[in-house]
Amino acid sequence: MATKVISAGRFSSIPMSYIRPESDRPKLLDVADCDNIPVIDLGCKDRSLIVKQTGDACREYGFFQVINHGVSKEAMDKILGVGHEFFGLPVEEKMKLYSDDPSRTTRLSTSFNVRKETVNNWRDYLRLHCYPLDKYVPEWPSTPSSFKDIVSNYCMEVRQLGFRLQEDISESLGLDKDCLKNILGEQGQHMAMNYYPACPQPELTYGLPAHTDPNSLTILLQDLQALSNGRYKSVWHRAVVNADKPRLSVASFLCPCDTARISAPKALTGGGERARSIYRDFTYAEYYKKFWSGNLDQEHCLEFSRTNCLVLFVLFLQTFPCLETLLVCCIVVIS
Repeated sequence: MATKVISAGRFSSIPMSYIRPESDRPKLLDVADCDNIPVIDLGCKDRSLIVKQTGDACREYGFFQVINHGVSKEAMDKILGVGHEFFGLPVEEKMKLYSDDPSRTTRLSTSFNVRKETVNNWRDYLRLHCYPLDKYVPEWPSTPSSFKDIVSNYCMEVRQLGFRLQEDISESLGLDKDCLKNILGEQGQHMAMNYYPACPQPELTYGLPAHTDPNSLTILLQDLQALSNGRYKSVWHRAVVNADKPRLSVASFLCPCDTARISAPKALTGGGERARSIYRDFTYAEYYKKFWSGNLDQEHCLEFSRTNCLVLFVLFLQTFPCLETLLVCCIVVIS
């Protein structure tokens, strides 16, 4: 089997297939530090303050950082460690899991959708379905030997955080705290371990180009803006690479039930005869299929359902190895 993952090789320059058009290259020198990222303390005793801060962050930024979130530092440290171990395995071992088929529930792949895209992205990733655990854990990697236990524990902790965040978001929209969870049904859970090898020419490519996520919540990851009826937008975000060292992120996604009909609650469309919804109703299965059918950086796939307005939001939560925090990117719609 030919080597397909970039983490298997060493490069003095990047292959032509990774070089983006000049107008679409990262402007690394123009990137400025952001020192005003919203930080929400979930340990705060004033729940009304948490709800207000959540709503403000969703409207004004599309992402926020949470502290005292309940996911243990040990769980975060261990999953980052085992992720590096996995991507450091011999290529023959990793390639046992390789697939370009988005329907596979456990797979190692590279870039985003190599079957469709014209320019590749400087990323390898391990994609896992994570709920229910007893269904999917048996097909996860057996090497490293600690992988299944570590990832299972992290998934359980992150799932509870995700439900807590969905309650806060729901209340910030003026809805009952369980409203969004009820719309989304029995939620699935996915994970993407993203590995960005050191890149000899980071100014020519992206780890991931501008995109939004196709889920209800992302911890380093989440995307379903149709539920807020456009009030909270799914934020476009990118991943850049560097020449010095590889980088790993762990994105956890809560996903609506495949058969759940995604539509904005009447309280967000105005109600009555003049109620206005930006998007037609659709199932999550429709949306997910659309997401994987094209390039990552093409038109937002919610546009396929745009009629008036629905709320799909996504939270993208990233773990940082040096911080006891998680970064949440709220991808929500405000019209």
